[in-house]
Amino acid sequence: MANLNLTLKIWRQDGPEEIGEFKTYHVTRLNTHMSFLEMLDVLNEELVNTGDEPVAFDHDCREGICGMCSMVINGRPHGPLEGTTACQLHMRHFNNDDTITIEPWRAKPFPVIKDLVVDRTSFDRIIQSGGFVSINTGSAPDGNAIPIGKEIAEDAFDAAACIGCGACVAACKNASASLFTASKISQLALLPQGQPEREERAIRMVRQMDEEGFGHCTNTGACEAECPKEISVDYIRKMNWEYHRANVRG
Repeated sequence: MANLNLTLKIWRQDGPEEIGEFKTYHVTRLNTHMSFLEMLDVLNEELVNTGDEPVAFDHDCREGICGMCSMVINGRPHGPLEGTTACQLHMRHFNNDDTITIEPWRAKPFPVIKDLVVDRTSFDRIIQSGGFVSINTGSAPDGNAIPIGKEIAEDAFDAAACIGCGACVAACKNASASLFTASKISQLALLPQGQPEREERAIRMVRQMDEEGFGHCTNTGACEAECPKEISVDYIRKMNWEYHRANVRG
């Protein structure tokens, strides 16, 4: 089993109003089977043992589901692998004596809370503005009570795969949240349950996205390239269509 010795350049920042900087750490004899977050756990254990402040980073499920493990690794959101969250990235994908630069998402609507942790409640507010079904649907119907075509169901499921991590924002030169917002709008617009509030949802969610200070999409495709769930930019087209359709109908 190979061991790794690494140099880590990690962004340290005490809060949103504080000035941050990169600090350099050396970690040795790392197991190549470790995940990236386990490697940070090892570093933090060493920092605690020496009386230093551990590096703050977000994590929860460590199964690529929750989207919490958001960090830029060597200039790429979630690291060098496609379709992979940071918690699923393993140290075998790095080489001995590598230097790894780790920093938080860089976007005005994602202010740094501490070190690698950013405030992503702007995403929550976009969802709260319309990313739900509020009509009274009664008790849960049988799964096959409402026929939905296979292609439509698969399309909606692909949109619903978004975990809201914010990699699309971090990858975009404009810090656009279009892919995130589009996936949430498209998911519900495709399903029967989402039809009664379809127009209002599109208008309110796009408006909230703009109010949060996210930039506009200029179709560079960086969001799709860095999305850990590989969500297609085609949903941005669907969102724009839904938005303009709603304005015409309104």
